[in-house]
Amino acid sequence: MAKITRSQGTKTSSVRSVPKKTAKTAKPLPKPAAKRVAKPKPWTTAEVYEAFSRFRKANPEPKGELEHLNPYTLLVAVVLSAQATDAGVNKATRALFAIADTPEKMLALGEDKVRDHIKTIGLYRNKAKNVMALSKKLIAEFGSVVPRTRAEIESLPGAGRKTANVVLNMAFGEHTMAVDTHVFRVGNRTGLAPGKTPLEVELGLEKVIPPEFMLHAHHWLILHGRYTCLARTPRCEVCLINDLCRWPEKSV
Repeated sequence: MAKITRSQGTKTSSVRSVPKKTAKTAKPLPKPAAKRVAKPKPWTTAEVYEAFSRFRKANPEPKGELEHLNPYTLLVAVVLSAQATDAGVNKATRALFAIADTPEKMLALGEDKVRDHIKTIGLYRNKAKNVMALSKKLIAEFGSVVPRTRAEIESLPGAGRKTANVVLNMAFGEHTMAVDTHVFRVGNRTGLAPGKTPLEVELGLEKVIPPEFMLHAHHWLILHGRYTCLARTPRCEVCLINDLCRWPEKSV
């Protein structure tokens, strides 16, 4: 009941305060469990052997598609092939290599003329500089001969690990694994050697591929990725290893 009091001639009312009800704090909804993506079952040793046996039977002596005349022109071709197709490089280098197949001849030709020969290739200006610089270094430090170690090849302007692996394999018969975009895709898509980086895929492939296949392994995988295991529309129906492939979206 309200109690009336008088203060300085003004009526005021004193009302007993009623405590407000405290609203209950809503409990947060539980987060949905993260969808687990099952990792593909690793290939068995027998399956890897079977896959590469099929590649070998279909193409016993695979060849790289970059045209070259010797280790030096192979090195130059691989450097030029970065972010370019082999066909595009071949078209540009046929005339170039006909007149400059050694470091000395390349330097004598000059950067401007080298640039004119390769101007249809992406990043041709920078690549022309690299070709001149690596030619100078080969003459000055390696007696005009392409070195035979990965570290020495990687020390040349424009040459990285993939370049070194290609040259060591194709020019000198080393059992190296060059991982380009095709090999990276095949290694991951098939589950043969999954990895987040080209180096991870490279090391994974070297670990699982039997030594008897390593000389030609990177060519088989490149050709498989280039002509069968395509980036957008893989041709699973004609794939030699479709029964072994771990890709969950394969169409067969």
